[in-house]
Amino acid sequence: MLDDIEDIVVDVDSDPAARRSQGSVVVKSFRRQQQQQHNQDSPATAAPAAEPLPSTSSASDHFLPGTASVFVKTWGCGHNNSDGEYMAGLLAADGYNVILEHSRAAEADVWVLNSCTVKGPSEQTFVNDINKGRAAGKKVVVAGCVPQASPSGGEWQGLSIVGVQQIDQVVTVVEEALKGNTVRLLRDAREVNDDGKKRKAGGARLDLPKVRRNPFIEIIPINTGCLNQCTYCKTKHARGDLGSYSPAEIVDRVTSVLSEGVQEIWLTSEDTGAYGKDIGVTIVDLLWAIIAAMEAHPSSPSAMLRVGMTNPPYILQHLDEIARVLAHPRVYAFLHVPVQAGSTRVLTDMRRLYTVEDFERVVDVLRANVPGVTIATDVICGYPTETEQDFDETMRVLEKYRFPVLHISQYYPRPGTPSARLKRIPTDIVKSRSRRATAFFESYTTYDALVGSRQSVLVTEQSADGVHYIGHNKAYHQVLVPKDARLMGRRVTVAIVRSGKHFLVGEVVDGEMARIDAEMAQEAVEAAAGETVLPKRLPKLVRIKRAVHTMSDDAGTDGASVDESASVAETGPGKCCGKCSAESGAAGCGSCACSHVVTAQSAHPALTRADGAELSLGTKRQDVLDHLSSRQAATAAASSAAAVEATTVGASHARESKKHGRSISGWRLAAHASITGMVGLWIWAYQPTPRWTAKLGIIALTLVGTEMALPLARSRR
Repeated sequence: MLDDIEDIVVDVDSDPAARRSQGSVVVKSFRRQQQQQHNQDSPATAAPAAEPLPSTSSASDHFLPGTASVFVKTWGCGHNNSDGEYMAGLLAADGYNVILEHSRAAEADVWVLNSCTVKGPSEQTFVNDINKGRAAGKKVVVAGCVPQASPSGGEWQGLSIVGVQQIDQVVTVVEEALKGNTVRLLRDAREVNDDGKKRKAGGARLDLPKVRRNPFIEIIPINTGCLNQCTYCKTKHARGDLGSYSPAEIVDRVTSVLSEGVQEIWLTSEDTGAYGKDIGVTIVDLLWAIIAAMEAHPSSPSAMLRVGMTNPPYILQHLDEIARVLAHPRVYAFLHVPVQAGSTRVLTDMRRLYTVEDFERVVDVLRANVPGVTIATDVICGYPTETEQDFDETMRVLEKYRFPVLHISQYYPRPGTPSARLKRIPTDIVKSRSRRATAFFESYTTYDALVGSRQSVLVTEQSADGVHYIGHNKAYHQVLVPKDARLMGRRVTVAIVRSGKHFLVGEVVDGEMARIDAEMAQEAVEAAAGETVLPKRLPKLVRIKRAVHTMSDDAGTDGASVDESASVAETGPGKCCGKCSAESGAAGCGSCACSHVVTAQSAHPALTRADGAELSLGTKRQDVLDHLSSRQAATAAASSAAAVEATTVGASHARESKKHGRSISGWRLAAHASITGMVGLWIWAYQPTPRWTAKLGIIALTLVGTEMALPLARSRR
């Protein structure tokens, strides 16, 4: 399934008055509510690095900035995943050890939990992880849409919050959390227009450091928020109104990541079709500008663009141009367009601001004008006002188009949304409708006709089973290919030998591996000559259910494994003769099929990650490297000073303890002797016999001997 699909966030029509809902649902405005929440929970000033709230712990923990380990976990859509990658990058660029694998969470000192509020189950998992972190004694920082939408939630009271538009302040928040302080940054990011007026920005800058979980895929948010208020949507509370990045900033980011060897660019937002409505440009303007930048870039002839989710109202305004964009060779012929319901009456109650006929027109035009286009969609089963006849209309749409990608959700009321006040349909009816839609979706296949064909695929991912690599053809069909590291990050022609419900299986055609070997040899020559080469580490982080695991990178048709041992060398496929020098600055030795390459990107040890993720430093690369070096030097000096101080203090304590021990021993000896003497005199007064005198003497000698022997034994140890 797709990582960046926002199931339930939508958009408004250009003429809302023409489609005003006739239902009884009243949609409240969230602008005032958000402002009240910000005034209540955010710092009084607009500066992100505000004064921390009073400490929630009795004593501050002592720490060296940048030396702690931080576990970063993200739920939800592509926008959230991009935010999580930026936060991980900022922390890594400041020297922190960033952990992404769930299996290593216990090693971290701080947990940064980046949440999703679309559905109740994902929010509950987020809350469960908060409790796990607290129970394990971790410092917990929460981020994402859940705390942004409900800052006063009881489950995260006393915890620091990083707002969805304040992710660039994550280092400050983590450091305050390590000190035992609580910081909440929830305000919208603002920027000044050319006319001097302030407006909501798209979010934190796009050129910040970033840890890409997959070195070959860059997720770029183009805007945040949307223009309408769907009755079931909680994300609106968090992301708010539309805020778009400028086309220039987005294109600059595209050019930058292409220079780092990225092969797939995913555009993401709550609604890509609404992009630019707040700044006077359109999504079509942006897409053509990105395509021009990709075609002009000299080192990325195979890189592809994927357009994120859009809703029908705005795409209708540019339908013909969108079709032209999707038909372009550098753009995947794929689009996610949610329908949510096949009944116009239900869509009206949802405040979706389009009709079923509008949606069908989008599908018809794209299928007629974009060869092999893949259209994904969503449906919600059991919305409170949905009747059985309404759901029959939804099934009619599904049966008419037989979508290859379909996301089926049961309606789940989200607190604070207008639809949560409506009477719910009985759960058994909702489940029955969901099972009906699922049974139909599972009853057909869509890829069988491709068996026997040849497909050109771009390989960028590793499968969750760890057995295959994943490539995508022009229609963004998932194609499983052999796990040979030479294929990763490259375009290859495969013969389709088998199909499944959600995938195709391909075998590399004759001559392709020889071509790839020749390309790698040429890259080795260019690297030896000091020309630009863009090596990449193999992606190993794979999401399985809700957890991120590190997959093994052993690959190759001969069973050899990829060499990941060098700390400064980017590693390529197997079949290495062992003669390559990672210190030579050259790519390979010319005697084998490897691609050991040392570049500026890989030469700094701080950029090498064992989990296969990639630290991208953005436009401030050298500044960040200098900061990392100075931070590491300062940390080493501080650690050395702390060790010397600890040794000195320890020796001083030992001397004092020895003197103190001798003093205590003397006092104990005197006290015991006095007590023994007093007891002896008392007994002698009443029992003046030799037998009692002997007993008291033995007791006194034993006590005195013990007190004298213990200090001697301690001093010898």
